[in-house]
Amino acid sequence: MSAKRRIEIMDTTLRDGEQTSGVSFSASEKLTIAKLLLQELKVNRIEIASARVSEGEFQAVKDITAWASENGFIDAVEVLTFVDGGVSIEWMLDAGAKVQNLLTKGSLNHLKYQLKKTPDQHFKDIKENIALAKSKGIETNVYLEDWSNGMRNSKDYVFDFLNFLSGQPVKRIMLPDTLGVLTPKESFDFIKEIRDTFPDIHFDFHAHNDYDLGVANAIEGVRAGANGLHLTVNGMGERAGNAPMASTIAVLNDFLPDVEITVNEKGLFAVSKLVETFSGIFIPANKPIIGANVFTQTAGIHADGDNKKNLYFSDLMPERFGRKRQYALGKASGKANIQKNLQELGLKLNDDDIKKVTQRIIELGDKKQVVTKEDLPYIISDVLDRNYEEKVKVRSYVLTHAKGLRPSTSVSVCIKGNSFEESAQGDGQFDAFMNAVKTIYRKQKMTLPMLIDYAVRIPPGSNSDALCETIITWKAEDKEFKTRGLDSDQTVSAIIATEKMLNIITN
Repeated sequence: MSAKRRIEIMDTTLRDGEQTSGVSFSASEKLTIAKLLLQELKVNRIEIASARVSEGEFQAVKDITAWASENGFIDAVEVLTFVDGGVSIEWMLDAGAKVQNLLTKGSLNHLKYQLKKTPDQHFKDIKENIALAKSKGIETNVYLEDWSNGMRNSKDYVFDFLNFLSGQPVKRIMLPDTLGVLTPKESFDFIKEIRDTFPDIHFDFHAHNDYDLGVANAIEGVRAGANGLHLTVNGMGERAGNAPMASTIAVLNDFLPDVEITVNEKGLFAVSKLVETFSGIFIPANKPIIGANVFTQTAGIHADGDNKKNLYFSDLMPERFGRKRQYALGKASGKANIQKNLQELGLKLNDDDIKKVTQRIIELGDKKQVVTKEDLPYIISDVLDRNYEEKVKVRSYVLTHAKGLRPSTSVSVCIKGNSFEESAQGDGQFDAFMNAVKTIYRKQKMTLPMLIDYAVRIPPGSNSDALCETIITWKAEDKEFKTRGLDSDQTVSAIIATEKMLNIITN
């Protein structure tokens, strides 16, 4: 059995990822992320900054290189530099960095119109930079900026450049799809052609995501023989970002069995959330691997299938990434969803009660409310609290509230099969509702208990705003009792609690 081919993962969240519009990490944030990337996520290398950018960037690099030197990671810390007569190298030396990623021109178009130099002039400048870096103890990797367009439009230049670099003391040559324009087929074909021509050189591939092909291109680059990939946490980066770390790692592990990587999958989610917090760039809920909803089954049929031999499981098990599968509660929920959540809470219900709870959740879902597992005990309490013969039903009501006018309501109540309607005003919508109900009962020569306490809360432990629980304490003669109502609307939850009271007092 042949040995697996090792693929280096270089994370450039702190350099290329920081080019995301509106993102600027502080020095302490950069240090924290760098530690997590190398110690917890176990990427092979990190690119942390561009030389000469700012004093804050300089301080961040100094902090990271000081920590890296003390902990054996200094050779894994890299800085983007420029062909600038040695100014970047001096900046690196002052900052304590040991590895430069030298930015050069990978397309004839960029060379001619941006630098306005000939290939020979550019190669001469690069050679002098590499020699100076070596004399100062700095290792060199070389970026071929706009390499993808170079392969499309000036391939002879690219191969002349690679021939030149093959004779230089360079550790890695890095091939960026700077504008994110490659297709997966081009990524494979271009890298395969280079790999076949220069089999002994280490090549990294740096994919961007402008066509949402970052992951596909990265994988095709590895299949073609690339030795390393550049990725960013959460796919951060300029424009549409870079190839995202989490998705690319999962695909490498699941679909390329002949390669191996060191990245710790279980650390992906935690690092992603930290970068989300520091950057202020929120992770879409449906972002593969790290999105809030990607391990949540919503449809009842899927939960049922999971109960029956895990029919809706795939290799993307949430436990791989330090996460757990969840079963959403909403209008698409079925009995199986409820049972899965009950199991996690250690609760059991009979089939009839599960049907009642499921119906209540569907009603909330129709109001576009998302119910969480933590809400479930309160829904169960609300539903099972209706263990009485329903003699009174609040059939309909209209609540109005307008500036400058007292709140009012019109109510239709069915008492033992007979319907009654009444309108009233009050100091608030619920007060107006109660005044209308009192009028109905007074006309029927029936007395209502006194409302002596009214409490509203979000169910403790709930992390959604779907539900509001209203608890009303009533006093009838010498006896006090409480009723609860649960709904997404505070006034409606109070009306539900009141309807329960009406049924309790009606003989």
